[in-house]
This record gives sequence, C-alpha cells and structure tokens, in this order.
Amino acid sequence: MKSAVIPQIRVEPELRAELESVLKQGETLTEFVESTVRNAIAFRRVQTEFHERAMAASQEYHRTGVSVSVEAVLEKLQSKLDAKRRQIGR
Repeated sequence: MKSAVIPQIRVEPELRAELESVLKQGETLTEFVESTVRNAIAFRRVQTEFHERAMAASQEYHRTGVSVSVEAVLEKLQSKLDAKRRQIGR
C-alpha cells in the first residue's frame, strides 16, 4: 500500500521548540506527530463509542423507565478496579 502525507502545518517557532524539547532520545518529530495523530484518532473513537452508548442508554431509559442505581454502578466499577489492582499486584 502506498503511503500518504499528512498536510504540513505552520506553527510558531516557540511551539516547534517546545515540541522538540519533549521528544524522547532518538525520537524524530515525524514519529512524534504520527504517534500523536494515532492516539488522537483512538481517543476520538472511544469518545464517539461512549457517546453512542450513553445516547442508547438514555433512549432505553426514556422508553422503559428502568434504570440502574448510582450505587449499583459504583459498586460494579469498584469491583472492576479491585480486580485490576489484584491482577497487577497493587
């Protein structure tokens, strides 16, 4: 597959200097930009999926009037957190 080029953008010299100051040893500006774009895409997808689930849950609540209590949600989240902590040994 042929690679494509992301459009160049003009930035203030201060921003370029700041960006270069946070590069890791051996990391290029191109690698940083590509990594940042990939992370932004992943984050946007997660955001979109979350919003879609929230809208579906809201519509289901308005349709049925059935909801889950805050306490039940927090309990489930706490149990997930506790399980993850046990898994990583914290």
